[in-house]
Amino acid sequence: MTRIGQLFQRLKAENRCGMIAYLTAGDPTPDATPGLVAALERGGADLIELGVPFSDPIADGPVIQLAGERALKAGTTLARVLEIAREIRKTSEVPLLLFTYLNPALRYGFERLAHDAKAAGIDGCLLTDASVEEAGEYVSQMRAAGLDTVFLAAPTSTEARLKLVAQYSSGFVYMVSRTGITGEQQNISDSAMPLVERMRAHTDLPLAMGFGISKPEHVAAFVGKVEAVVVGSAIVRQIERDPSGVEQFMRELTQPLGKTSGGAIS
Repeated sequence: MTRIGQLFQRLKAENRCGMIAYLTAGDPTPDATPGLVAALERGGADLIELGVPFSDPIADGPVIQLAGERALKAGTTLARVLEIAREIRKTSEVPLLLFTYLNPALRYGFERLAHDAKAAGIDGCLLTDASVEEAGEYVSQMRAAGLDTVFLAAPTSTEARLKLVAQYSSGFVYMVSRTGITGEQQNISDSAMPLVERMRAHTDLPLAMGFGISKPEHVAAFVGKVEAVVVGSAIVRQIERDPSGVEQFMRELTQPLGKTSGGAIS
């Protein structure tokens, strides 16, 4: 079992909703990322998504796009992100999910990526734009190396696709609260909760909800409904504004998390 699986076992035992924090690796510099991860962990993040900067980030909104541009200009590559993971592993056992697009993974090679990611201390991988219908080779390589494979489920996903997401996912399923690109939102999408119910019908895996979650009240809305929430753009914006405030910002976001009263988390 990966650190991701161990985390969700612990969250279940504690009857607690987890916090998954995304940041773009290499923003503002590759050397800064391990310290930012440490700050997020101190602030209460349970799992870190290490975003690999990419030149054509079709799923990302302006905040993460700009972070990717800064990271690329600073010399961040997929190989450099794996080096960053090794640095993080010198002082932390926080679960790490490599968050990237299909093209960098293809260029690197699935088998090589699986081997090198495992050696670097990565626990799983999420390919943002990978088609689950064509994911067999990728999944087999990752699983052979002992890595989790996380896939996205969206409100527009058909039941057939949700079934495939359940089949090919391990660790947890990442649910997209709304259609469109990443970014901070004022309100939670009305499509988020129905998606939870639909996904539950296909899997017993933990469910994590992301896209648009940027405030403590957003986090609070999902406590007892899903096993974890994902915050990305709001963290990346905080890093852009003032990296020294990342730990406190994470403390504010995780404040609503804790023991649930109704036992709704499965």
